[in-house]
Amino acid sequence: MPATISRRIPATALPLAAAVSLLLCLGGQDAAAQGVDLAALQDESVELLQQYIRVNTINPPGNESRAVEFFARIFDAEGIEWESVESAPGRGNIWARLEGGEEPALILLHHSDVVPADERYWTQDPLGGEVVGEHIYGRGALDTKTGGILQLAGFLALHRSGVELDRDVIYMATADEEAGGLFGAGWLVENRPELFEGVGYLLNEGGGGSDNDGEVQFGIEVTQKVPYWLHLSATGESGHGSAPNPSSSVTEMIEALARLRDHEFEPHVVDAVQTMFAGMAPRAPAEWRERFSDIRRTARNPEDLRELQEFAPWLHALTRNTCSITRLNGSDKINVVPTETTAEVDCRLVPGQDPDEFLYEMAGILGPEIVVEVIIGFSPAVSTTDTDLYRIVEAVTVEEFPGAPFVPQVSGGFTDSHFFRDLGIVSYGYEPTATPQGDDSGVHGNDERVTIENVRRGTRLMVEILRRFAAGGRVILDR
Repeated sequence: MPATISRRIPATALPLAAAVSLLLCLGGQDAAAQGVDLAALQDESVELLQQYIRVNTINPPGNESRAVEFFARIFDAEGIEWESVESAPGRGNIWARLEGGEEPALILLHHSDVVPADERYWTQDPLGGEVVGEHIYGRGALDTKTGGILQLAGFLALHRSGVELDRDVIYMATADEEAGGLFGAGWLVENRPELFEGVGYLLNEGGGGSDNDGEVQFGIEVTQKVPYWLHLSATGESGHGSAPNPSSSVTEMIEALARLRDHEFEPHVVDAVQTMFAGMAPRAPAEWRERFSDIRRTARNPEDLRELQEFAPWLHALTRNTCSITRLNGSDKINVVPTETTAEVDCRLVPGQDPDEFLYEMAGILGPEIVVEVIIGFSPAVSTTDTDLYRIVEAVTVEEFPGAPFVPQVSGGFTDSHFFRDLGIVSYGYEPTATPQGDDSGVHGNDERVTIENVRRGTRLMVEILRRFAAGGRVILDR
């Protein structure tokens, strides 16, 4: 097993310029002080986010150990003990714990890796972390380095306050979420299970707010569709491209994928999705309010479902199983008909779907010529909303955004939360940000950016959530 590193690096061990810069950024606050300077903390969040974006953790290959170094310097400057481990060379994970009372511990989790960015299609450097107007630009600004910095701000506020905590609070930055988490959260669950003993709660990515011209609504993710990634293969007679056979591995695969493209999976609306749509209905566009109020009934109308897919594909995806054809590979030479053609398909199953039944359905769609292998598949689980953490998150959010809908949410994508739900840990996807309409296209897209207002406000909201949930409201905020 890779060695776990646990250490403190004095700020003076860093290059002088870096140490001075870091200490200025962190404010050099005394951990024993009873007051936390909120405005200074908000300034730090903006600066730290810019620095974090500049840490290249694009996956592949990941190199998340660079993020470990980034957080280790911060924890050392604060006098916070930490540990880290590499699940493979360069695939670093780091965690730090503030000890508290006997209540079940809380993990603040985010992933440090980000997806690739093609700078040809960006107006700013994807790794620049530059401020342009009211935004900070860079890969990870929405997914999910901002969330990590907002959690860090709350974590540092608890530490600096010096107050006695009701529960342990663990800050954790993990590798590889963008590729399934098997070198990150999944690896830690498998190889370091003692880290999660006594943990009852976890906050992660997956939920948050949207702002449509001042109309704000929030969701807190409590479950997610189950990723079911499939590898498809077809074989046939190879030959020269100048003399095509009546069929080949390529034509068999194309015909099978065409059938999959045209197939419409039956709607299946689970309770969590029904609740989510009903909660969104009052703020939905007028033409959708009634249809959202009973999405099960709406889903029975094929025309309504087609309109929903055009209006909001991510909402449509919650009503049924889905498959996206994402990879296709044939010959490596233009004039060679290959013996084997392969494809990969990103399927997402509604919670509760029997995987064996789904594979049987897929076999019928694709035909006997196609061999299907499962690349990855997770088990579904739903986190209850009947907890103090849920109620505190909702209260703090609604106090900031009076009248905004706050609903339990089902995610069409997947996050690392499923690893922890399988352990019985109540896991919520929530970031205290309200992303303006249009900015959300930056998630895995071009010109990913977050508003400075969201960083500053998100810092305040995260501190308040942790102040109430972990410290009984005892942290004093100097505003």
